[in-house]
Amino acid sequence: MRNEAPLRRWQRRTESPQETQLLAEQLGRLLQPGDVVALVGELGSGKTLFSQGLARGLGVPKNFYITSPTFAIINEYPGRVPFYHLDLYRVSNRAELSELGLEEILYGGGAVAIEWAERLGKDLPAERLEVQLTFSDETSRSLIFSAFGVNAKHRLDLLIQEFRD
Repeated sequence: MRNEAPLRRWQRRTESPQETQLLAEQLGRLLQPGDVVALVGELGSGKTLFSQGLARGLGVPKNFYITSPTFAIINEYPGRVPFYHLDLYRVSNRAELSELGLEEILYGGGAVAIEWAERLGKDLPAERLEVQLTFSDETSRSLIFSAFGVNAKHRLDLLIQEFRD
């Protein structure tokens, strides 16, 4: 991952998978074309669940079941904004990523969620919202949101505001 400091950081605890998904759905409603959400966390920490919530917030129709694209690496879904869901768990080198047209996806007109985003290292977009998911217990998660870039900070500010209202 890059070593720059985030413009804003926010921590939130969720008590159930449904609450984690609803939080992600709220964020998904705020995402705009070009937004990148970098998801970081252990296996089973809720990255795919979070991506499902983002998809619902982006208006991906309910008849699309959002699964982790572990083998396909990239899934694309229609919505208010096209949604690209990436899973880099099985990617072993940068050459594999360039073959997929990653640049066009990361800097295109859709919203992007990247599971195992840390595997991009310095190739992560400078403008992004990182979400680190960690286990609190069997059903609870601690989520740390870090906004890198002005647009990401704006989305995070709006999300935080929703919880204050």
